[in-house]
Amino acid sequence: MSDWEFWIDRGGTFTDVIGRGPDGRLHPLKLLSESPDYPDAASEGVRRLAAGAAVGSVKMGTTVATNALLERKGAKTLFLVTRGFADLLVIGDQTRPDIFALDIQRPDPLYTRVVEVDERLDASGTVLVPLDEAPVREALATAKQDGFTSVAITLMHAYGHDAHEARLEALAREAGFATVIRSSIASPLVKIVPRASTTVLDAYLTPVLRDYVDRVDAGLEGTPLYFMQSSGGLAPAAGFHARDAVLSGPAGGVVGMAKTALAAGHPKVIGFDMGGTSTDVSRFDGETYERVQETLVAGHRLRAPMMA
Repeated sequence: MSDWEFWIDRGGTFTDVIGRGPDGRLHPLKLLSESPDYPDAASEGVRRLAAGAAVGSVKMGTTVATNALLERKGAKTLFLVTRGFADLLVIGDQTRPDIFALDIQRPDPLYTRVVEVDERLDASGTVLVPLDEAPVREALATAKQDGFTSVAITLMHAYGHDAHEARLEALAREAGFATVIRSSIASPLVKIVPRASTTVLDAYLTPVLRDYVDRVDAGLEGTPLYFMQSSGGLAPAAGFHARDAVLSGPAGGVVGMAKTALAAGHPKVIGFDMGGTSTDVSRFDGETYERVQETLVAGHRLRAPMMA
């Protein structure tokens, strides 16, 4: 072994860094996640421990997306949807956490403004209503002037026929939006409610996540950087998406708990991870990681592979 290797957990309050030197020894370091003394805690930890020596890779779990969602600190998002479905995510699927409650408490939508688009495809892809581009161009220009930074696009039947969504993405990018998420990529499956909710959540969190990932990447100056996904697997920095990052930190905790418990002779364990912003509870049965494909996070439906 000739290079340093790093494993980092970036929480809302503290960032924990473990570096393994060329001699195989482990070096722990704890830093404030936000400090005026350095631009980013993760790259600062690598700099302090490696002290200029070669670094093979950095692997991270982060709650940046989780905390941005819980604290409602995402991007100002515009939601484009097929005409007639402006209230889609307000109405939802009528699931009630308390079926007998008379006062239903719903979280506010993550988008700031919704624009209904004149278009319609049927389930076979036949055009029922052609896409009217002129009003969309005007709405996008107005949103840009009003400080919107992100666009989420969900159209009927786009899970199988995404020509109209692709065109709307092109129009949004022409209008100057760097973050444009369409449902046919974010969640290309039937059922428009979870597809739309996942798309909006992705658009809402992507600017926050990319800003952080880019800062870490720049600070590491070319060192291979990987992030833990909600599913428990690693993704390179360039392929790390907000929709797969909401449980990044907690998923790393589940994997770490399971591996540590197995090494200590305890195959079945319950994990309790209390952070400064949120607390996560999990279990491991000694054989397989439990995963779900759809769940509620802070009251918003997210369809993506993730640890249970």
